[in-house]
Amino acid sequence: MEPTEQATGAAPARDQLLGSVRTAARVLRAFSEADTELGVTEVARRLGLSTSTAHRVLATLAAERLLEQDPATGRYRLGLALYELGSAVSEHVDLHQAALPVLTTLRHRTGEMVHVAVLDGLEVVYVERLESHRMLPVFRRVGHRLPAHVTSSGKALLAALPRADLVSRLEGRALVARTPRTITNRTALLAELDRTARRGWASNIEEGQLGVSSVGAPIRGADGVVMAAVSVVGDAVRLRGTALQQAAGLVVEAAAVISARLGHRSPRH
Repeated sequence: MEPTEQATGAAPARDQLLGSVRTAARVLRAFSEADTELGVTEVARRLGLSTSTAHRVLATLAAERLLEQDPATGRYRLGLALYELGSAVSEHVDLHQAALPVLTTLRHRTGEMVHVAVLDGLEVVYVERLESHRMLPVFRRVGHRLPAHVTSSGKALLAALPRADLVSRLEGRALVARTPRTITNRTALLAELDRTARRGWASNIEEGQLGVSSVGAPIRGADGVVMAAVSVVGDAVRLRGTALQQAAGLVVEAAAVISARLGHRSPRH
């Protein structure tokens, strides 16, 4: 008979780990605008910890750069790593705030589902989505991942990478087919990405799912670097030919508006 978690001690170990994380989080939250620096004894007293536990947690957080210790006083303050994490969070909050009203307009103008996605390696992660009344047999939640090469958002994001970075990411990686239309040849994909970069938008004609097509365009941050992509997704019967071209124009326009709301200024022509 297989040993249970209780018999092996697995559950208590997991509880202990979660308790350690919870304690570390409580320590970090003890710092505030009023209390920018705290000592070991103060942290222990405020949180009801032993001095030795408080010291271990503070030292560990300092080793991970989440806290800094003043060598003269021995007191701790919030570290640079926390500010780096905060900057990453504020970037996504800014993207949400900048994109949502534009997505609403884009959905109204196209009548189709709209998405915003970011690139993670060779996958896209969808961080915003607005449904249309035309229901499609596609994913239903934010946070869904897809291979970048089978989506218009992914192609728009891959096309924006420096060529050396792009080639490095593709090195030794198989381009898995999701449908008979999926681009699985690396040379063909690079050519498609070059075309995408030249015209400023990407297309996906039933490459990720039969019966579904999309167009996507890159979103740039204040520094001009592509940080996300916006796309319109629709039934392949509707989203083709002239309708596809029109949707592409609207997507490019939406991407430019979101980019401007993020602080990007297009160069004057």
